[in-house]
Amino acid sequence: MSFINLKEKVVQVKIVYYGPGRCGKTTNLEYINNAFRSQIASDLVSLKTHGDRTLFFDFLPVDMGKIKGYDIKIQLYTVPGQVKYNATRKLVLRGVDGIVFVADAMVKQREKNIRSLNQLHENLKEYNQSIFRIPIVMQYNKVDLAKHGIPTLPIEVLQKDLNSKLNVPYFEASALTGYNVPKTLKKIITATVISIQKKLF
Repeated sequence: MSFINLKEKVVQVKIVYYGPGRCGKTTNLEYINNAFRSQIASDLVSLKTHGDRTLFFDFLPVDMGKIKGYDIKIQLYTVPGQVKYNATRKLVLRGVDGIVFVADAMVKQREKNIRSLNQLHENLKEYNQSIFRIPIVMQYNKVDLAKHGIPTLPIEVLQKDLNSKLNVPYFEASALTGYNVPKTLKKIITATVISIQKKLF
């Protein structure tokens, strides 16, 4: 649930990038951090393990204008992808307002995508949140790898595996090149802010 500072008239919105290990969550935020420098009010904070994987989160407030006189601040987080860090993933999901589920389009990652989405469903339930009611955008990352001869899943398969029940907006993307990274961000911000407006005002 978004945090409201009545004194300063600020609504703080929390968006979490969730998905399996090495799917491109951190790369998404690094691209956003570089591409939208002028809109970002703080430094990117990244905590990493010895294996150079994000252990905790990237923290990135973005000034997004106002809702009924309240300033909106967006905080973007990633979760660690590895299974052993599920307690941390749960912690990062506390108070989440919107989610980008980053799926890895490589064929060999198919099962990991499905397991990660199922785990997101379970983790949200612990906070009395429903995966069917929270704003979510699907991002099918690494689609560009097909050009380099690396087997990738067709969009129809990714949709069937991950989005047949949720039926949420989705984008093919490459976090490395930035392809559809801004579109994914814009879509989740819009959906989340609309959801918050309905709840709060």
